[in-house]
Amino acid sequence: MPAVPLDPASVLLTDRVALVTGAAAGIGRATALALARFGADVAICDRDAEGLATLADEVSVLGRQVHPAVLDVRAADAVNEFLDAVAGAFGRVDVLVNNAGGGFRARFTEVSAKGQQSLVDENFTSVTHLVRGVVPLMPADTGGSIVTITSIEAHRAGPEYAIYSAMKAAVSNLTKSLALELGPQMVRVNCVAPDVIPTPGIGADLAVRTPLPRAGHVDDIAAAVVFLANPQLSGFVTGTTLHVDGGNLAAGGWHRQDDGSYVT
Repeated sequence: MPAVPLDPASVLLTDRVALVTGAAAGIGRATALALARFGADVAICDRDAEGLATLADEVSVLGRQVHPAVLDVRAADAVNEFLDAVAGAFGRVDVLVNNAGGGFRARFTEVSAKGQQSLVDENFTSVTHLVRGVVPLMPADTGGSIVTITSIEAHRAGPEYAIYSAMKAAVSNLTKSLALELGPQMVRVNCVAPDVIPTPGIGADLAVRTPLPRAGHVDDIAAAVVFLANPQLSGFVTGTTLHVDGGNLAAGGWHRQDDGSYVT
């Protein structure tokens, strides 16, 4: 499919269908709302029934269709039922946003086998399961976009978050392989890697210093997802990670001081 000159009117996602996991709060909520504002109908899921219902109402106010489901992405049967319902409601999925995930702070030697399995299932296995289930729902003529929210920890050490960090790194690598495998189907596969973004789950007032003189916001991540979801804006972008971290990965071990200087 040859590239065409960018038409500002075409950057909308009107009547496309986006599926967002972990959508009830934080980055997932902001992403679902951003996609809806750009014209997409959305399928949303989360364990938080109350937050999901509130989000569904907000999407409806925007004039877009919404299909919510309360579920845990680690539960394969529940995910399969959700995908069947989405296929029945919309007939297809154009955009998959794997946002659900999480971790807990603990030294590696203190993480139980059960705790490790939970981290693997939530941050890696759920992604692979959703990709397998959604790709067949993507249109054969136009393909689709898969975006997974990873983390800056996928690209550096994660002390006391070792398994979480390893799973995010695994998803980053998987993304590259899937970009090659799914490319002939016009399915693009990318990641967005934030540093810590203040959200209700980790503390809305959490201060994370970056080279930029402002804090990151959930809408920064949502905007990156909208970019990667839109074939007019990112149709030749696949197999990569968009780092939305205020420059922290580039900074490495350097830290900005109040006077604008850097120390290690």
